[in-house]
Amino acid sequence: MLTLEKARAWYEHVDAVHDFSHIERVYKMSERLALAEGADLEIVHAAALLHDADGTTPGSDTRKEHHLRSAEFAGKILREEGWPEERIKAVQHCVRAHRFRGDQEPPETIEAWCIFDADKLDVLGAIGAIRVSVYAALAGTPFYAPPSQQFIETGKEIEGELHSAYHEHLYKLQKIEKKLFTQTARAIAHKRSQYLDGFFEQLIAEINGER
Repeated sequence: MLTLEKARAWYEHVDAVHDFSHIERVYKMSERLALAEGADLEIVHAAALLHDADGTTPGSDTRKEHHLRSAEFAGKILREEGWPEERIKAVQHCVRAHRFRGDQEPPETIEAWCIFDADKLDVLGAIGAIRVSVYAALAGTPFYAPPSQQFIETGKEIEGELHSAYHEHLYKLQKIEKKLFTQTARAIAHKRSQYLDGFFEQLIAEINGER
């Protein structure tokens, strides 16, 4: 039987941004979304536990394909659990589609929407402020650096410009709310986005000695 405790072992060697606490939060939020949106809770629970289970080891070159590796891992685990193939494929779709961007596999089921939305909500609000700051620290970039006009207009840095946590906020985090699929998640995202906007406003003011 899949449980949070069983899943803990799959996340022992991951970075601080994708650690087991992230899995716990996605599990709880995806459950909330599934109950509100009428999704299959068993599928959502399994996908939440498995969505980052392979390819997230720090220093590895597999991060960009972790959704594919995790989907394969999910198939192995669920077959060992005796799941029917049709439901395994449903979980694997959720896992592959949680990293939907560009021409990658889009989430096409209500269960995949719940996993995608829960995963993206985790980069907003107070948790989002912590995660983007930790990520900047791990990457050796500052929490804040004034973005160039070119970056503001195009999302591309000028030569020598550092991609700070604030850059990530402008480039990615401010756009999350519009990318979500469920009405429940969008309502949550709106409040969390306002919090994150306020966090960076306060951070910049403190850096500039204004507050």
